[in-house]
Amino acid sequence: MTAIRYELIKTCKQTGARLGKVHTPHGSFDTPAFMPVGTLATVKTMSPEDLVEMGAGIILSNTYHLWLRPGHEIIREAGGLHKFMNWDRAILTDSGGFQVFSLSDLRKIEEEGVHFRNHLSGEKLFLSPEGAMEIQNALGSDIMMAFDECPPYPAEYDYMKKSVERTSRWAERCLTAHQRPNDQGLFGIIQGGEYEELRKQSAQDLVSLDFPGYAIGGLSVGEPKDVMNRVLEFTTPLMPSNKPRYLMGVGSPDSLIDGALRGIDMFDCVLPTRIARNGTCMTSEGRLVVRNAKYEKDFGPIDPNCDCYTCKNYSRAYIRHLIKCSETFGMRLTTYHNLHFLLKLMEQVRQAIREDRLGDFREEFFEAYGFNKPNAKNF
Repeated sequence: MTAIRYELIKTCKQTGARLGKVHTPHGSFDTPAFMPVGTLATVKTMSPEDLVEMGAGIILSNTYHLWLRPGHEIIREAGGLHKFMNWDRAILTDSGGFQVFSLSDLRKIEEEGVHFRNHLSGEKLFLSPEGAMEIQNALGSDIMMAFDECPPYPAEYDYMKKSVERTSRWAERCLTAHQRPNDQGLFGIIQGGEYEELRKQSAQDLVSLDFPGYAIGGLSVGEPKDVMNRVLEFTTPLMPSNKPRYLMGVGSPDSLIDGALRGIDMFDCVLPTRIARNGTCMTSEGRLVVRNAKYEKDFGPIDPNCDCYTCKNYSRAYIRHLIKCSETFGMRLTTYHNLHFLLKLMEQVRQAIREDRLGDFREEFFEAYGFNKPNAKNF
């Protein structure tokens, strides 16, 4: 019995993109899918009911942050993360590796794991593959991620080679330490930076371990978009076609479409919620910064082509006022809109795959969004 099962429904004749469904212990979700990020067991300013209303089938929570606050033992005692946060659909937890490497200036990597300092208190901490599994088993997420090293971009070939080899050894230790394979699926993470040879080695190592799903890590970390797309083009074919493929940390509209075009099934990113809190909105006509002065007397919706709660009920002028005054309700409205926008975008991507026209959809979307213009503003 496997906790996670991927069902391939259709392959786009125009692009090779996949339409599918991922089945989990807490329900199924259609792919390609965007996962809203609920770092501390909440998607900032959103309720679980909001997320259900806008069609989210899975959300992501953060192992590192929940380990620090409130602690995985408290969540275990509450009956697991689903009960703790009142969310009855699927949850994916990352391994904590990215946060260990991105938030801590003082860290030491050893074969056993990583020594580092708590970014909140300065306390010395240690996290190993076994520790990451123990925490995620306590959280009870449907999909867990193996503990990996997240090298910086750019990184020298020799360093990356050693890092990939270590990540493969850690992945094997994660599988051994995983205590709940029947109700929690564990994904391996393919690393290797921009080096094709190392991506191939990482994929071979991990596929040999027969994880129920695979992620591509080490992208969307500062590299140009064309580098990311090139890496996807030679990495995605190395991943099993009968299992989910997850591109970590990607959430801009263009990258979601380009990732789906290259065979990716799952995406996540804090981007839509983070920029929303500063008044930046994703719309059908491009990027809109609602706090700008020109919207002071604009009584139209954020996006006239959007049917979300925000756009049906509130004006740009009102939302600008709230954001300028640092009112939480303004952040809630822009966050709702951005998440709704990306979830609806993925619905459109799935429909385009169904109709064998994802390439055409990409061109239409990029033209409307302004991505094809010189010096286009991206996120």
